[in-house]
Amino acid sequence: MRTLRTIREVRAALEPVRSASRIALVPTMGAFHDGHLALLRAARAESDVVVASLFVNPAQFGEAADLSRYPRDEARDAGLAAEEGVDFLFAPAVEEMYPEGFQTWIEVTEVGSILEGRFRPGHFRAVATVCCKLFNIVRPDVAYFGQKDAQQVEVVRRMIRDLDLDVDLRIVPTARDADGLALSSRNALLSPEDRERAAELPRALATRDPGEARRLLNGFDVDYVEVAPFEPPVLAAAIRVGGIRLIDNVVLKGADS
Repeated sequence: MRTLRTIREVRAALEPVRSASRIALVPTMGAFHDGHLALLRAARAESDVVVASLFVNPAQFGEAADLSRYPRDEARDAGLAAEEGVDFLFAPAVEEMYPEGFQTWIEVTEVGSILEGRFRPGHFRAVATVCCKLFNIVRPDVAYFGQKDAQQVEVVRRMIRDLDLDVDLRIVPTARDADGLALSSRNALLSPEDRERAAELPRALATRDPGEARRLLNGFDVDYVEVAPFEPPVLAAAIRVGGIRLIDNVVLKGADS
């Protein structure tokens, strides 16, 4: 595996293989867990060349404190990516992705304003912009995302349609621990007691009934429990446990996540 730091390096590395290869992109912010590894494995199994990006996008964080405590261990992530057969790890500096004077943003107005968009202003503008940049840099045939971030998937899907981007989306089911809690880098910030309480979230969503789910989450700090009109529709929720904000969803039509 080669670690690339600049856009120029990525384009130079991929140019010789582009015409004869199916190129996959797995966009990440690092802190790899089994959910990320599932994306990498799916990409490896279905593609000729696998590119994983590792970029903690500062524009996605509303609070400096949240950004500063986001877990970072590039050496560990790089080792895991290499073990999963990733060909290129794109790990740019912030200045590479947002050079001085940067002022162009992509906003998916309707899908990006509901649910998470109400509580994290500007978040999906940052997601859409950085994903569009990554698509333009790597020019993948297919990009891999997890079902856990269902609204992110919907924002990226709408952006691809509206801007006629030439990339397919592959959505991988949510990876969960034995107690049902969706894997997330934020889980590591939970105390043992809060970690046990957090398992109530997937159990509530498993009812697939927003009223019953909200009743089961009584006592938690709940931001929302709502049916989201995505493709497919999901029952989505966001709660805070011990000051840590957790999101999750279950698919209401088709295969469960």
